Amino acid sequence: MSSVKITWSFNFQQLRTIERQVKEKIVATKSYLAIDMGASSGRHIIGHFDGKRLNLEEVYRFENGPVEMAGSLYWNFPGQWGHVAAGLQAAGALYGANIVSVGVDTWGVDFGLLGRNDTLLGIPFCYRDPRTDGAMERAFEIVSRDDIFANTGLQFMQFNTLYQLLAMKWAHSPVLDMAERFLMMPDLFHWLLSGVKANEFTNSTTTQFYNPLTGNWAVNLLERFGLPTDIFAPVTMPGTVLGKLTPNVAKASGLSAANVVLPGTHDTASAVMAVPTSRPTGQTDWCYISLGTWALLGVETEKPIVNAQVAGFNFTNEGGVGNTMRLLKNISGLWLIQECRRVWNQAGRNWDWEHLNALAANAPSLAAFINPDEREFLSPTDMPEAIRQYCSRTGQTVPQTEGAILRCALESIAMKFRYTLEMCESLTGTKIDTVHIVGGGTKNRQLCQAAADACGRRVVAGPIEATAIGNLMMQAVASGDVSGIPQAREVVRDSFEVIEYLPQDTAVWQDAYGRFCKIIG
Repeated sequence: MSSVKITWSFNFQQLRTIERQVKEKIVATKSYLAIDMGASSGRHIIGHFDGKRLNLEEVYRFENGPVEMAGSLYWNFPGQWGHVAAGLQAAGALYGANIVSVGVDTWGVDFGLLGRNDTLLGIPFCYRDPRTDGAMERAFEIVSRDDIFANTGLQFMQFNTLYQLLAMKWAHSPVLDMAERFLMMPDLFHWLLSGVKANEFTNSTTTQFYNPLTGNWAVNLLERFGLPTDIFAPVTMPGTVLGKLTPNVAKASGLSAANVVLPGTHDTASAVMAVPTSRPTGQTDWCYISLGTWALLGVETEKPIVNAQVAGFNFTNEGGVGNTMRLLKNISGLWLIQECRRVWNQAGRNWDWEHLNALAANAPSLAAFINPDEREFLSPTDMPEAIRQYCSRTGQTVPQTEGAILRCALESIAMKFRYTLEMCESLTGTKIDTVHIVGGGTKNRQLCQAAADACGRRVVAGPIEATAIGNLMMQAVASGDVSGIPQAREVVRDSFEVIEYLPQDTAVWQDAYGRFCKIIG
């Protein structure tokens, strides 16, 4: 029996070449950490950037939401910070000193106050707290609505920071009397991360006491309301490097080399940064919808637009990244669906999102409408019942099944998109041909198609994690790895797939839109 001799042959030079290439690739790839915190959940996402493409890796996720105590709604800020710290540790355990920087984005308007020796004074309120009920109307008795808009260019919503501060003043809050520094929610987290107290631009513009025409706080307006003016820091722009993590945070997390960088800290500002358009910044022939709990629809402009028509439409001028402005309007988004699901699941249904989508898909189309932004839908105890009551009050067929309620809500949101889009066109004098929908709401394909049908426009949906992507790309800009917004959007186009929706049944939707407009008045 013959034997076979097996010879192993190694090309050690080739192995050394491969090893060198792997090491070079690791060195060439930059990793940034985005802490993206929404009103219902938060996530830590690492972006690995090789100079051309961005790859995402989620390393931590947590639930978020307001807590009711003694009749008021608060954010569980200590719990939120605990999750931020846990996510930092998760990122540090995986990548340690390879993380270049970290930045936080959140929702707008909410804030915390620091007192002597940087003591946090109380727990931040949630914007849905009822303490601002009637606050706008009372404010207008002191300073007229027109004067407030002329000084801020901002949409009037009862939970804007201005009315939250006024509610504290009128309640003789000792916290306001002791305050030495005002920090919005992402500012608070950046302070805990870096030790630096900064008021970032994009979130500051959501307060209704920032003047976009002067580029500074509306001090005269604050003085007319008798509110303190010495608690605000100079406004700091996105892309600013605040410095290293504090020694304690760096040691606990293992992120020894990470800088703290300001992204567009308002989540919509970061989401708009990630819109995969190839149009130049400031061009208004496309619009965006950042779709989640809220839907924020608007256009990107080079300068604020503050005039009577903007005020009449109740649009807002909010700060964007790269010295841009966002002319937009807040629309109640998937909040309606989220609240319906909460009510039904509390009753024992235990329905997931796929089941809800199936229920809506099988219900009759265009049967009834609501105005998603009526005050009765802001924070009802029973959203399905609120929808039924609205339909009854407006003389429509009242949706009886869960699917009919969902279909009514989804199609009403889509109709409100068109209503708002037409306002945008009127304000800018430019026809909008493409609607970019970004954010987690893009996973609701029925709503994306309804948006195309209602608006009669091409809809491009994606990326899903737009807010985190915009956060990460601003960090890449700050580090010098990306030159600015145009290149950042090129990276987004090269890195993430999108879905295109084209209008269908336009005549049917056009007829239904007429009914919708009559119903909402």
